[in-house]
Amino acid sequence: MDYKQYFEKAKQASRTLVSLSKETTDAVLTDLAAALVANTELILAENVKDLAKMPIEDPKYDRLKLSAARIADIANDLKNVAGLTSPLGKILSDKTLENNLHIQKISVPLGVVGVIYEARPNVTADVFSLCFKTGNVAVLKGGSDAEFSNLSIAKVIHDVLDNYKINRNVLTLLPAERVATEALLNARGFVDVLIPRGSQSLINYVRENSKIPVIETGAGIVHTYFDKTGDLEKGKAIIFNAKTRRVSVCNSLDCVLVNENRLSDLPALLSPLADGNVELYADEKCFELLKASYPEQLLNQATPEHFGTEFLSLKLAVKVVADLTEALNHIADYSSKHSEAIISEDAANIAQFLNEVDAAAVYANASTGFTDGAQFGLGAEIGISTQKLHARGPMGLEELTSYKWVVRGDGQVRG
Repeated sequence: MDYKQYFEKAKQASRTLVSLSKETTDAVLTDLAAALVANTELILAENVKDLAKMPIEDPKYDRLKLSAARIADIANDLKNVAGLTSPLGKILSDKTLENNLHIQKISVPLGVVGVIYEARPNVTADVFSLCFKTGNVAVLKGGSDAEFSNLSIAKVIHDVLDNYKINRNVLTLLPAERVATEALLNARGFVDVLIPRGSQSLINYVRENSKIPVIETGAGIVHTYFDKTGDLEKGKAIIFNAKTRRVSVCNSLDCVLVNENRLSDLPALLSPLADGNVELYADEKCFELLKASYPEQLLNQATPEHFGTEFLSLKLAVKVVADLTEALNHIADYSSKHSEAIISEDAANIAQFLNEVDAAAVYANASTGFTDGAQFGLGAEIGISTQKLHARGPMGLEELTSYKWVVRGDGQVRG
């Protein structure tokens, strides 16, 4: 198959987007939200075909699974994006030089944004909405595990675009076959930036093989440190929510670090997890203490590989640390720089944690489950960047823009 035709059409479509009015852009997204809900039955029927191909115990199963409620949530995110202020055309800098050159720095679209993703059909709608709002064309390469779901959502999007007589190539969904991934990685000159969404192995593969600039939306190896002054009730609620709210997402908690002065509170701190059927991998001290209270079938002794693991399931590592310094050192060694949290009532310790932890999102006395574009007020997200160039953390509208310099003169020449 000649994939170049896909990329050429996407590049051509990017030139047409800049002429769309804000009113048209927002109307398309609002209509698309309604259309997704109206087509819920069709989308769910296609999603069932994908689910039938995946074992239910696979960590990606929950990400793949759609429901009427999840489709409604996707639609609400689209409406939220429609209601946000567009960052396009924003004047970031404005000055007149001594030679009377007027120079402005103005935000513009990135151009053509490629996204490679696994079993996450919501990404199809989320990425389109954010790209469309910011004047970017979206070239999507979903996995074969979500092929039918992605095609059904893309069809709804294309139908709405057709209603507005907008070039349907502003959303390009590549075939699910693996060769399409290779073509996208090599689409230099057509695709401006590439964003992988999925497992660490996928992200590594894209980073190592792409000829296009890559924004990494990294895996989440997430810690929560229960400090010497941590409030027990807050801790119980925060840890339970961060671990069990949705285990297959990247902001899900993977490791609890507990201050040795609060070791006696560990059984109470983790007791709600037993009701959530969470399997613990505890270091020696924690294991010995938890044996008397935590269900035997859910309690295991940790081995080194359990620390630094993104579980994406109802599993959690537990470790005792001497103090904040040891907690910070552990996080520095094992963090994927996604989301990290402290539970503490000590203002100095909180300040030190928030200042020293190198992660895209750092929390004090709150669940890491909030690391999400919609929760951050961004409407939706194209991913959570764990790198430092261009964007970091949940990527919304502003992160899908670049800028250009606009220079106005009156005959000036340089000597």
